[in-house]
Amino acid sequence: MKILKHKKIIWIDFEDPQNDDITYLQENFNIHPLAIEEFITPTYQPKVVQYDGSLFLSVHIPLFDVKHRTTYPGELDIILTEGHLITSHRQSIYQLSQFFEDLEKSEGKRRLFLEMTPAHLLHNLLQILLNSCFPRLDHINKKIDYIETQVFAEKEKEMVFEISVLKRDILNFRRTMKPQRSILESIIQKDHPIIPQETKIYFQDLIGTNIRIWNILESQKETIEALEATNNSLLSNKLDITMKVLTIFSAILLPMTVYSNMLAMSAQIPFGNNPHAFWIHAGFMGLLSLITITVFRIKKWL
Repeated sequence: MKILKHKKIIWIDFEDPQNDDITYLQENFNIHPLAIEEFITPTYQPKVVQYDGSLFLSVHIPLFDVKHRTTYPGELDIILTEGHLITSHRQSIYQLSQFFEDLEKSEGKRRLFLEMTPAHLLHNLLQILLNSCFPRLDHINKKIDYIETQVFAEKEKEMVFEISVLKRDILNFRRTMKPQRSILESIIQKDHPIIPQETKIYFQDLIGTNIRIWNILESQKETIEALEATNNSLLSNKLDITMKVLTIFSAILLPMTVYSNMLAMSAQIPFGNNPHAFWIHAGFMGLLSLITITVFRIKKWL
């Protein structure tokens, strides 16, 4: 548990809260029991719930799993009161921790972010978390550019897996971001006593940021799907060429195989006593191959 105090505002942050932390909340704050229950229960869908004297929010932050190379939702639970911002998260959220540490170290930043109301502090926290998505989106764009380069460098097979990994990352990113807009809209549209009217314009700005992120994700989704289709087309074309070459070889060798089998079936092999019999039959087989190739060229199969 970390506590930051400045004048009338207190920010309490719990990372992976335990029973002692919940007891601390119950003993020191007049928070509705249902809000505390929401605080300790995993929430799979973002929500905003108004309780007596407090506002509970559950938002999901897109975090990145380095091992599996994909985005996953990190739950951030928030309780807002007249003088407190209480946050809880089971996963480490770097941007939140960095913001907390910056406020601890800098008196100037405390005056900047903690002079007004907890709602203003909440807005600034959500703004930092949303803005942290843009470097991730830039990284995805660089990955798309790399895949595009490799696709047209005849490395289609290697890019099949890379495209699938990136598609999953974009899909999980979109799945995490889409419901967050409804949370911001709920804050603006409903009259919450904890949210001053003058702060709603700031939350409206967050909706604009959310829309920008979503539009970038839409563009990335369309781009990676187009690259996947192109990669599959090039891969399929290479396979068709390979099969065509193998088929032509088989067709050219077929008359030679039939000829050699016919010789094997005959007890008396033509020109069998001729010292040049091998070259004579090899010449016949070569002639059959030339005839086959000529027919293929006439039919424009080659």
